[in-house]
Amino acid sequence: MPSSPIRRRSLRRSTLLLGALFVGALALVSACGEDESSSSGAPSAGQEAAAAALDQEAVVIDVRTPEEYDAGHIEGAQLLDIQSADFAAGMAELDADQTYVVYCRSGNRSAAAAEQMQAAGLTVLDGGGMGDMVAAGWPEA
Repeated sequence: MPSSPIRRRSLRRSTLLLGALFVGALALVSACGEDESSSSGAPSAGQEAAAAALDQEAVVIDVRTPEEYDAGHIEGAQLLDIQSADFAAGMAELDADQTYVVYCRSGNRSAAAAEQMQAAGLTVLDGGGMGDMVAAGWPEA
């Protein structure tokens, strides 16, 4: 039984409406998934966060290995090696009322450390790599 022209138009309209709704929903989901740092006002990781931490006089945490720390570090930085079994215990000893900035060699470990520390309720900025910290004005020891 062939469908009537009215039924085909109705089906076409329904298909167009569903397509428009899908595109609108997709646009909404995409907008909600924007980078959090741009919408929350928090500085992005690296030199920008390191500069903000310097302005806030944040406590500096070096999350590299002791050997890397001994080869050169940011002046006054506390060593808290993220690869150490003692990282969680050391993190638990930090003052929750302080603001911290973490850094490593390139920014990978600092990102992981910042995430863990923030999950523990600490206020932490990801200073990225040591080069980002120095470029932001932090002195080397």
